[in-house]
Formats: sequence, structure tokens, C-alpha cells
Amino acid sequence: MIHARGCRAAATTPIVSDLVITAFESGIVRAMKTSQSATFRRNDGCALDLDWISQLRVNRNASDRRAASLAARRSVKKEYQAAWLVQAIKCIDLTTLGGDDTPGRVERLCLKALRPLRGDLLAALGISDLRVGAVCVYHEMIAPALRVLGSSGLPIAAVSTGFPAGLASLETKLREVELSVAAGASEIDIVITRQHVLTGNWQALYDETRAYRNACGDAHMKTILATGDLLTLENVARASWACMMAGADFIKTSTGKEGVNATIPVALTMVRTIREYAERTGFQVGFKPAGGVSSAKAALQYLTLMKEELGIEWMQPHLFRIGASSLLTDIERQLEHFVTGHYSAAHRHAMP
Repeated sequence: MIHARGCRAAATTPIVSDLVITAFESGIVRAMKTSQSATFRRNDGCALDLDWISQLRVNRNASDRRAASLAARRSVKKEYQAAWLVQAIKCIDLTTLGGDDTPGRVERLCLKALRPLRGDLLAALGISDLRVGAVCVYHEMIAPALRVLGSSGLPIAAVSTGFPAGLASLETKLREVELSVAAGASEIDIVITRQHVLTGNWQALYDETRAYRNACGDAHMKTILATGDLLTLENVARASWACMMAGADFIKTSTGKEGVNATIPVALTMVRTIREYAERTGFQVGFKPAGGVSSAKAALQYLTLMKEELGIEWMQPHLFRIGASSLLTDIERQLEHFVTGHYSAAHRHAMP
């Protein structure tokens, strides 16, 4: 129950490379070699169980203590930390959702998504191929993203259903989903109608989410709860369950536009609903924290949470994503520090 320097000389590169390879080949990191294109059974959903939803409870004090323990815990270090940070890159939904987005900016973002680290860092780390999990954009920017990504296989995720407030008519929101899928989006990030949660109308939330899932077709659906608007962890838990029962492939914390976005207590509540849902139905649902995840330290905390609460498989991009724009900059700086022993200025790793 839910209760500014370059890399070291080439002569030293093999040593650094060997350290990282050793990290990937040992213990829990060995399992991280799962392919980024790993296939898994989609969540078909199930009938809405109002009795189950109504009896959900969350112990807020216990959740806060657990969250604090994750923040205070000694992190993975040295080559192991480098390996985990590389894994975090694979799980990033590289995002641009600004009113000043342009096709040129999106195209540059997509190039960064295909090559998230500089070539000298990749060589020093012993990595030949590295990409982020997906690129996330507005509907109007799907076409520019496709021009760069083409047949690369890197997913394009489009925010939809009246993002971020979700207050357009249902007919309009369903049509928006259909248009984004037709335009080439292989993932759709939908937003729920928060009033359904705040008024306890779980049937309406279920029906709405089910309609979005049907409109998505073969595109995977990430359901944004906008947890900063839901007031309580019990509301977060109940909304998570209703959306998973309706067929959500991922549940996502936030649009990034709320006053409060992703937090560890909220993430803990959501991943525990995912665990219980998998135990009851056999379906694996993914998790995506978004909004405010801008540091390598925060990314490591979320990876640790996934490992300890759900297991190593949920540290893979087919079940875990981080919605972020500036996070990649800090991870790249940390990896450069691992390779060279020096921190570089942030502008050396500028995003588009």
C-alpha cells in the first residue's frame, strides 16, 4: 500500500575508458546495457475500480522521511557515477516548450539529442553511440524535428490536449492528439483535466484518459498529472491509478509550468502506484519526472529512486524518462570533470 578545459592527452584516454567500461560491466550497471529500443508490453489498461481508488491512503510523514533519506544518502562516485550519468542521458526527454521556439532552435536541439556529448568526451569515456531518450516539442515543431531526426529512430514526443492547462474542449483535445500522431509524433504527452481530480470524479478522469489513449493509436501516451495542482499525495495516488487503469503508458509529474513541479515525495508516491499496478495487472507503466530537474545530482536521486522502488529494469528509457532542457548541460560538465579533473564553464556546454 502507498504509505574550461579540454580532455587529457590521448595517451591517458584508454585508462579513463577502461574505468567506465568496468563500471558498466559490474554489478547493477551491467543491467543498464539493455537496448534503448527495448520492446515491452504496452499497458492495455483495465476496468476502473472505484473501490480500490477510494481506499488509497498515503502516509505523508513516512513519504517525507523516505524522500529525505534519498537526498542525504551518499551518492555513487567516480567511474560508477560517470556510468550512471551516461544512463541518465539516455533517459532524458530533451525538451523545448517556449513561446519563442523557432524551427532553427528545434533543429539544433535535435542535433544535440543525437550527439549529447562532445566527441572528445565520448572518446575518453569509451562510448561509441549515445543519444537521449526523445525530443519533446509542441505540435508545430514536429516537422522541424523530423527534418533532422528523419529515420534515426529517436522518438519525437509532442505535448498535446491543450497543454499546459488542458482546458480546451474534449473534441479539440482529441483532434490535437490525432493531428500530432499524423504529423509524425511517436509519443504524446497529454495533460489531464485537474478538476476531475479535485472534485473526485474518477470516472470522468478515466473516460477522458481512455479517449486520449484511443486517439493515440500506436503512439505511446504519457499522462501528465500536474501534481503541483492536485493538493495532496492521496490525490496524486488516485489520479495515477485512474490514468493507469485507462491505459497510460507513462505517468508524468508535471508540465513544468506549475508553481511546484517534480519533487521526490510526489515521485515516490507515483512509483509506488506503478509497482502496485504491475503486481495487480502485470502491466509495466513508465515514470517521468519533469520540471525543475536541472542538476546531475537530482538525476542521480531519481535513478536511485527507480532502482530501489521498482528495480533495475525501470532505469531504462523504455520505462523511465526525465523531462528536462538544462539538465544535459550539468551532466556534461560533470562528465568533463570526471575525464579531465576540472570543471568547465557552463557556456562551453550551451544548449540551443
